[in-house]
Amino acid sequence: MKERIDALLAEIRNAAEQLKDEDTAEQFRIAYLSRKGGIAQLFEDLKGVPKEVKPEMGKALNILRQQTQAILDTAVENLRQSQKSSVAGLDVTLPGRAVSRGHKHIVSATIEEISDIFRRMGFSIADGPEIETDYYNFEALNFAADHPARDMQDTFFLSDSHLLRTHTTPVQVRLMEQYKPPIRAIFPGKVYRNEVISARSHVQFHQVDGLFVDKGVTFADLKGTLITFAKMYYGSSLKYRFRPSYFPFTEPSAEMDISCYLCGAKGCRVCKYTGWLEILGCGMVDPNVFSFVDVDPEEYSGYAFGIGIERTAMLRHGLDDIRLLFENDMRVNHQFN
Repeated sequence: MKERIDALLAEIRNAAEQLKDEDTAEQFRIAYLSRKGGIAQLFEDLKGVPKEVKPEMGKALNILRQQTQAILDTAVENLRQSQKSSVAGLDVTLPGRAVSRGHKHIVSATIEEISDIFRRMGFSIADGPEIETDYYNFEALNFAADHPARDMQDTFFLSDSHLLRTHTTPVQVRLMEQYKPPIRAIFPGKVYRNEVISARSHVQFHQVDGLFVDKGVTFADLKGTLITFAKMYYGSSLKYRFRPSYFPFTEPSAEMDISCYLCGAKGCRVCKYTGWLEILGCGMVDPNVFSFVDVDPEEYSGYAFGIGIERTAMLRHGLDDIRLLFENDMRVNHQFN
């Protein structure tokens, strides 16, 4: 019996070291101090002990029960004091921490801002499919049959006649098929090109194309619209210029540059030390495009333009790598809250 008492005391002391909360303390009490616990079982077994040692064993059992109760009381008190100290460091009068809220991605915000500017100039918003046919993406836009853009190395073809659109310009053909002039609309969306991903190019990006067709539309109207847009988006102090260019679906065609606001037109790495930044391509709608949609080029004229969203955002915010807009690096995204 003496060995069993000593063994149970050692077990009790070991179990007391594992007490971590009120639940484990209650389990300890049930295991050793309850009516069916370990100490009670020893008292039950005391009946079979010889009479000459029974008083001594009974006294030892009473001491064991007292020691166990003291161990439990001490452990419970320590737990309570520990809980009090953890609460003591809490100041409930402090204001709560603000929950971090998400925000629009820089590309989405740029599209919305550009759309809002043109909406205020009387343009509506149109949309079209991202999976296009060769007819709408190339043929109806006056692309020659041997134009390099039709090659597999430049375009993601899904079949002989379907592809991922390489620009949002096909929407203008669809609009002119559905509606008679006057038409004044922009069409933002995703476009795809089979290019090597680098700091300046990506296989997926966004464009905003625009179209205005009516009687008597001139290149002066085009310039006035784009100059107004540029000053509203980049600031009224910028300088601008139009350079002759070529696009299959416009004639004459031009590219618009603005003075580099990052260096004050003095020349920097972003503007390649020219003092100018290209922001868009534009031109008067080619009469051949009108022939595909039954619009009489003798009666109507129009202009079209295309703006690269990522390039616009990069120029506006001084970014030098288009990949930063697609990698979801929160260190970048948090700069544009």
